[in-house]
Amino acid sequence: MKVALFIPCFIDTFFPDVGVATLELLERLGCDVDYPPDQTCCGQPMSNSGCERDAEGAEALFVRNFSGYDYIVAPSGSCVHHVRDHLTAVPEDSQTQAVRRNTYELVEFLHDVLGVREFPWAHFPHRVGLHNSCGTLRGLRTASMSETAEPFFSKPRTLLSGVRGIEFIQPDRPDECCGFGGTFSVGEEPVSARMGVDKIHDHYRNGAQYIVSADSSCLMHQKGCSDRLGLGLKFIHIAQILNGARA
Repeated sequence: MKVALFIPCFIDTFFPDVGVATLELLERLGCDVDYPPDQTCCGQPMSNSGCERDAEGAEALFVRNFSGYDYIVAPSGSCVHHVRDHLTAVPEDSQTQAVRRNTYELVEFLHDVLGVREFPWAHFPHRVGLHNSCGTLRGLRTASMSETAEPFFSKPRTLLSGVRGIEFIQPDRPDECCGFGGTFSVGEEPVSARMGVDKIHDHYRNGAQYIVSADSSCLMHQKGCSDRLGLGLKFIHIAQILNGARA
């Protein structure tokens, strides 16, 4: 299968190791991966801020860059959620529809498309708190929602269970928003910071050493809160653990 790697702009700028881990992991699993070099923002920040029409240029470039691939894979649930469900500033033609339909977040691609369950090269002997971003949880449905009466499932936990040595802790409010929320964390900074503090305290008092997520944006926000409070928590993207990171 021909896979295009989509690396969101904030990962490219602040967390390039996550992009590298995603590429290495996909290649370990036998994917033929391309990286369209002209890619840039998918348009989410503008749309997220209510400036939908201003996202047209970024969205049109995204469609041009990623047309013709069997799958488009990104290590960011929020960006994938935008592409799949909110890429509306460009014409809804067959090309756009194909790009939207073929775009996957890394966890769902590994779980649903490749069907991977074991990562024999991976060993992560630490206590881990799993953070599902609001976009992956309620938009992409990679896990069950605790506020609804539905059977439990968790695609990221299923994948991480294939890593030797990992131990999961259970926060008291596992699906509560961490407060990042894209531009919400800028426009509503005090509320966002308090939500982040509540979130990391929940993981901390339940014994987490690491907080792991499929969204670097949430991890960035929570790390800032943890560092300010001196809690000593560590943060890591799921791609890095599945690719064999030890610490």
